[in-house]
Amino acid sequence: MTEHYDVIVVGGGGAGLAAAVSAAERGASVLLFESERELGGSTRLSAGMFTAAGTSVQAALDVRDSPEAFFQHYMDLNQWLLRPGLIRAFCAHAGAALEWLIELGVEIPAQVSGNAHQPGLCQAGVEDVWRGHVPKDQGYGVVLALDAARRAHRVETVLATRVQRLLTDGDRVTGVVADDVAVSADAVVVASGGFARDPELVARYYPAANRAGEALFVVAAEGSRGDHLRFGEQVRAGLAGDGWGLMLPTAYFQRKHHWQSGFPPKSRIHVNAHGRRFMDEDASYAVSTGIIEAQPGPVWAVFDDRARRALPAGYADWDAAKVHDEAEAGRTARAGSLPALAELIGVPPAALSAAVRRWNEQLPHGTDEDFRRHETLRNKGSAAPPEPISEPPFYAVRTLPAELVCTHAGLEINGSAAVLDQDGAVVPGLFAAGEAGAGVLGARYVGGGNAVANAVTMGRIAGRTAAIRADRA
Repeated sequence: MTEHYDVIVVGGGGAGLAAAVSAAERGASVLLFESERELGGSTRLSAGMFTAAGTSVQAALDVRDSPEAFFQHYMDLNQWLLRPGLIRAFCAHAGAALEWLIELGVEIPAQVSGNAHQPGLCQAGVEDVWRGHVPKDQGYGVVLALDAARRAHRVETVLATRVQRLLTDGDRVTGVVADDVAVSADAVVVASGGFARDPELVARYYPAANRAGEALFVVAAEGSRGDHLRFGEQVRAGLAGDGWGLMLPTAYFQRKHHWQSGFPPKSRIHVNAHGRRFMDEDASYAVSTGIIEAQPGPVWAVFDDRARRALPAGYADWDAAKVHDEAEAGRTARAGSLPALAELIGVPPAALSAAVRRWNEQLPHGTDEDFRRHETLRNKGSAAPPEPISEPPFYAVRTLPAELVCTHAGLEINGSAAVLDQDGAVVPGLFAAGEAGAGVLGARYVGGGNAVANAVTMGRIAGRTAAIRADRA
C-alpha cells in the first residue's frame, strides 16, 4: 500500500464499488477500504432492482419515459421536501448509470417482470410508467460486475479494515486513518452504508423503527454501523434525512427478508382496529408502510384455513405448519367463525364480517372496486383471482412495519456528491454516496430499486468528481 492516492473510497458496497470504478476509469489511483471480509454490502443482499427512466430496456419494450417525468414523480411522492437540484441530478444520471452497469456485464432482459426476483422491467412503486429494472443475477450480479471492473482497473482494496477517522488539514479532507495508519489522498469518498446495525444511532436518527418493538428485525449488511455520521462530526458536515428510513410491513413472527420468510396468502384482507378493510393488500412498500402507520390501533391480516394450507413449503416463516404452530401457541388469533375471530382481536364483529363479505363478492370474481387490488395483482403477473375467504378456521396475524431495510440520515450532499457543511458550503475533498450520502432517499421510498439506483448513480458521480478534484490538485 502506497502512502498517497488520488482517491480513497470508504466502503465496498454498491456505492463504494461504483465510486472506485468510475474514479479509476478517469485514471485516478484508488484505494478502497471495506470493513467486512467481502465486498458488496447491502447491495449484495438485495434483489438488485434499479429504478431509472429513459433506458434502453424501456425503449425495447416501447415504454416511453424521461428523466423529467421521473423527477416530477419523485418530488411529488416526497411532497417536495427534497432538494430539487439534487433529485434532478439523480434522475438525470440514473439512466446513464444503468446503461453503464449493462456495459459492465449486468444482464437486464427486455421483458416484462412481475416482481423483484424475475429479470426484466417491472412496476417498482406507484409510478404509472414502469421503472423497476431487475437484473438477471439480483444484487449479487451487480456486485460481481462492479467487482470485475474494479479488478480490471487494478483498484487496490483492503478488506476487513474499518476506517477510524478522516485526516484533515484545516477545513480540507486529506485522507483517512485505518488500523492506526494514516493514508493521504486528494479526495475521499464515504460510502460506508447506513446505521441500521447500530441500535443507538437508530434510536437517535430513526426512532420510528423502534415502534415495532420486539418484532423489529434488520436486513441491512453487517457493516451498516453509521461510520459516515462519525466522520461527518469531524468536519461539521450537514445532516439530511434525519428521521427517515425504509421499513417494510411484515408479520409479527417474521425475522428474515421476504424471499426467505415467504409471502402471506394471496387470499387475505388487512383490517384496522375498526374491523374495516383500508388498503390494497399488495400495495407497493413505497406507500404501504405509511398507510398502515396511519391506521388506528393494530392492523391484522385475516385469512382462512384454505389459504393457510395453500402456503408453499420451504419458507422460514410464511409456512402452513409455522402459522398452525403460532396459532397453537396463542400468538396468532384463530377461531371457528369471523365474529369469534373479531372478539379475539378486539374489533367489531359486524365490521369484520362485512369486510370479508364485501371482499368475497369482488376479488374472487376478478375485481376490487374499493382498492383496485386486481390491477396490482395483474401487474405482478398473478392471473388467477384469489379464492374466497370462507373456510374455517379463520386466522388473524398482526401486521406492522418491522423489517428495517435501510436508513436515510447521512451526510448532506449536492448534485456532484460533494459533502456540504452545516453552513451549506462544500467540504473540500469530501464526497459521499449511497446511504452515507443523504438527500436522495426521502421520507417516501419511491419504490423497489430506489436504494440500489441511489448507490450506483451517486457513487458513480462521487467517484468521477473526486477524480476530477484529484486532477486539479
